[in-house]
Amino acid sequence: MKALLALEDGRVFQGYAFGALQETSGEVVFNTSMTGYQEILTDPSYRGQIVVMTYPLIGNYGINSLDVESTRPQVAGFIVREKSPIESNWRSEESLENYLRRNHIMGLERIDTRALTKHIREKGAMRAVMSVRDLDPASLVAKARAIPPMVGQDLVREVTVSEPYVWEAKGKVTIAVLDCGVKLNILRELARRNCRVVVYPALCEAKDVLNDNPDGILLSNGPGDPAALPYVVRFAEEVIGRVPVFGICLGHQILCQALGAKTFKLKFGHHGGNHPVKDLRSGWVAITTQNHGFSVDFDTLPAEDVEVTHVNLNDETLEGIRHRKLPLFSVQFHPEAHPGPHDTSYLFDQFVRMVEDNLA
Repeated sequence: MKALLALEDGRVFQGYAFGALQETSGEVVFNTSMTGYQEILTDPSYRGQIVVMTYPLIGNYGINSLDVESTRPQVAGFIVREKSPIESNWRSEESLENYLRRNHIMGLERIDTRALTKHIREKGAMRAVMSVRDLDPASLVAKARAIPPMVGQDLVREVTVSEPYVWEAKGKVTIAVLDCGVKLNILRELARRNCRVVVYPALCEAKDVLNDNPDGILLSNGPGDPAALPYVVRFAEEVIGRVPVFGICLGHQILCQALGAKTFKLKFGHHGGNHPVKDLRSGWVAITTQNHGFSVDFDTLPAEDVEVTHVNLNDETLEGIRHRKLPLFSVQFHPEAHPGPHDTSYLFDQFVRMVEDNLA
């Protein structure tokens, strides 16, 4: 079935719908990963976004129930150059098309994804509508312009859990994870390191978590504008200095705000599995997985207390910090990967050591 994608600046692309045949809207971003489409679809950080895959053939190894990063697909829509008509993998349980249809997610194929990606790079990520119901370009462009912008949106409330739960019941240390849209592989990485893992809603009070006596706290990734989350920033302010803290992606932005920094929106964000990041302490460059549309402003960090540890080599934006006196560090990228690469998984080891050293 024919479908249209209309951007807020008036650019319109024609393609063919798959999955759920409907109308959907969101901010269009592109992802440069060659594999891992299932993990990308289920990453809560993509809430409210239509994801364009730059790799041309998607769906060829199907979908399985083990590699998900949350309980359901989180994207608002999914765009590919070509959807594979077959899936071939011994772990596959269903096709990409069936998976999207079953979860009421619209897909779009056979459009020029290179042209769309170049347009986003030049003009920036923007609001869009894709539809099989309304094929009037002017109407769709008007709808796209009426969508609330990503700046100012609190999407964490849509993806966080409603009640605390135990992910891993046994371990040498207890880690409390504040769920702002946590990827499940963060929890798996902690459990692999013999941690007891308890997950808390992003809306909970810091005193309630501290009363459970965790040995460390991890602030997770998540969607939306970090500047629209004063309640999460307040949580971070109240736990800093009480226990060791590790922030990942949105958690990094939250920690930096709690320390006094400001955030801003990137032109088209960082989404993919091939982003080079330099560790300023060792000089080592890692290839990282990233998924964020906002960044922390270097110049607003309190330099006396905070050391910059990592920098993005593509655009020189901030990728990591540590506190000079307190047991606290954070990174903008995803050390848990899924999809890979796994160059920075050692950061979980560093966090666990920091927690153990604080207990000694």
